[in-house]
Amino acid sequence: MARKEKQGRLAKAPDERRSHQQRAKTNRHGEIPTREQIVEYLDLNPNAASKRDIAKAFGIRGDDRVILKALLKEMEEDGVINRSRKAYKRTAALPSVTVIEIPHDADPEHMIGYPARWDEDEGERPKVLISNSSKAKVAPGPGDRVLARISSADEGEAAYVATPMKILDQPRKSLIGVIRRTRTGARLVPVERKGREMQILAGDLNGAEDGDLVEIEQMVSGRQMVPRARVSNVIGNPLSEKAVSLIALHNLEIPHKFPNSVIAESEAAAPADLKGREDWRDLPFVTIDPATAKDHDDAVYAHRDEDAANEGGFVVYVAIADVAHYVLPGSDMDREALLRGNSVYFPDRVVPMLPEKISNNLCSLVENQNRAAMGLRMVFDAEGKKLSHSFHRVLIRSAAKLSYQQAQTAIDGFPDEKTEPLLEPILKPLFDAFAAMEIAQKQRGPLALDLPERRIVLNEEGMVDDIHIPERLTAHRLIEEMMIQSNVCAAEMLEQKKTPLLYRVHDAPSQQKMMGLKETLETLSISFNPGDTVKPTQFNTILKKAENSENPQLVSEMVLRAQAQAEYSNENLGHFGLNLRRYAHFTSPIRRYADLIVHRALIRALGLGEDGLPAETDGKLPMIGEQISMTERRAMAAERETSDRLLAYFLADQIGARFSGRIAGVVGAGLFVRLDKSGADGFIPVSTLGTDYFVYDESQQALIGERSGERYRIGDQVSVRLMETEPLAGSLRFEMLSRGEKTTPPKRGRPRKTTHRKGIGGRRRKR
Repeated sequence: MARKEKQGRLAKAPDERRSHQQRAKTNRHGEIPTREQIVEYLDLNPNAASKRDIAKAFGIRGDDRVILKALLKEMEEDGVINRSRKAYKRTAALPSVTVIEIPHDADPEHMIGYPARWDEDEGERPKVLISNSSKAKVAPGPGDRVLARISSADEGEAAYVATPMKILDQPRKSLIGVIRRTRTGARLVPVERKGREMQILAGDLNGAEDGDLVEIEQMVSGRQMVPRARVSNVIGNPLSEKAVSLIALHNLEIPHKFPNSVIAESEAAAPADLKGREDWRDLPFVTIDPATAKDHDDAVYAHRDEDAANEGGFVVYVAIADVAHYVLPGSDMDREALLRGNSVYFPDRVVPMLPEKISNNLCSLVENQNRAAMGLRMVFDAEGKKLSHSFHRVLIRSAAKLSYQQAQTAIDGFPDEKTEPLLEPILKPLFDAFAAMEIAQKQRGPLALDLPERRIVLNEEGMVDDIHIPERLTAHRLIEEMMIQSNVCAAEMLEQKKTPLLYRVHDAPSQQKMMGLKETLETLSISFNPGDTVKPTQFNTILKKAENSENPQLVSEMVLRAQAQAEYSNENLGHFGLNLRRYAHFTSPIRRYADLIVHRALIRALGLGEDGLPAETDGKLPMIGEQISMTERRAMAAERETSDRLLAYFLADQIGARFSGRIAGVVGAGLFVRLDKSGADGFIPVSTLGTDYFVYDESQQALIGERSGERYRIGDQVSVRLMETEPLAGSLRFEMLSRGEKTTPPKRGRPRKTTHRKGIGGRRRKR
């Protein structure tokens, strides 16, 4: 029954109202009342509605008062009831303070939101106008969730006006899992490793069939608070093409469908012309990317410097897609790009930061097409030291699109029809320029931690067809170093112009991590004294020493684990891994929002147009840095989850098979093992290692048998048997077949380490 109808019935029958002593008889004395019983009680007893009154009415005593208090608080947060001082009353409308959700496509100049919680029986959710008055303590934007003070609207489409008080964290709005039909309905098998199964009644299936991957709303049922679910959306069959990555997208709530307003903006965009630009179309730029790349952020060209004062030097040109020309500050595309933060790359799909017409067409530096770009001219001496640089807004025309393999094969003396005419005038000068730049790079001494990355190749059904480690080519290092130097130039220029920017920062490792690494290296007879300050060259010395040790893989793993995580910040902390004092991402604006911010900052600092970084954005840079650092971590987690699930499906029919691998992580509960060929990760519970009691030694990153001294240590080569796979969760369980190394058993009475720390497993950190 609707609230107004119910109130009207109660108003017409005042003689039916009872005292709270009489009311208590409808509920078994001493039991926690339901939400409906509390609401009915408040309707009947408007003048006796304190927490004490409610407890007395339902006979709630002792510890049950804590449960009642929590229930009342939840009802208040949901807007079902509200409280004035110590008295509760039934909410006849929105409470004076409530949570409001603002849609992502809301008009920032006239934002309309909706109550976060609303009973569908009450009708359509009321519209709430978000006030931008001086009384607002915060300034939310589209997509935000805010705690706000509510008042009635005098006129207009909205029923209420909300004055924002606080921007809240976004809750997980939905969960996903796979339907397994039962006689009474179905059960939901969660895709998360730590998820729990839930019951779904037949009437709550919403058309879902057995085996379907679904999105659900979680509910509770009865006083026992039994988890129950209702299907809100059928995603598809998890074994169908591209469905595996969909699990990660839904699980981590990564936006993957563009709003209509964003698509409309992108479709309305037109190619740039020469207005306000320098004409660089006569420079024979080339793009060098993976063979499967669909968007091309950067193009390069180099020639020997003709200046007699710089004998043996080079002039290097870098052109970066001018995304700022198409994605204007405050536009729908801009807001969506910030929400996404970056593109997300899966083995079976790419979830782009920008719509396809922008990312794969207008902004992509495709060959033989005029394209708008931010141009950079750098001059290096014969030993790779940068002498000068300058930024320009230009129009270019790429001469050729090449893959890394094409460029490398040509420079190695085997050009194809496409690269043969490019070899002498374009490719050889580029590689010669890099050879000079590499001299300076080695003198700089960046962290030389180069762990291999496996690539998963899928078949037409979206399942694993092949796994391989791509060869690391000189062509890869050429593009990487030219992009690094471009990023340094961007940071230097903006600092020189005193223009705010977002840095790409990588802090030095903490002293705590350094001492942990020192202890581990001592067990390998490798000396390491970090001192008060540590430099990348110290790590490089360790890695060099480890090349001739018994376990170089272990040393690489431990050096990786000691590193801090790179992130975006408006404060310059330097880049430890690259051994650079200042660094900013500039070279990939199609797929990273940080680069778009830097482009806009350069346009503003150098007076290159009206579409530069707005002054009002300066104060928002800390928030933007936090947002895009989060989206980057989210993307990495999604990519990792998807790879784990694909590999678990790949190995699902190989139960009982033997594999070789390395121990990639050690915790008190067991060992993480990474298989050599596929790179799949699995777990060996400590309880399955044998009859001995194994102690976790944190300094050695090892499990050691208390009686036998048998040791399993991170980096050890082992043989395992696959015992169990859970493809939906992306998890594998192994059995250890190898014997551990014999060492001295730990001393009796020695404190046992119980700290659980997940193994890193050799994943390269993004720069």
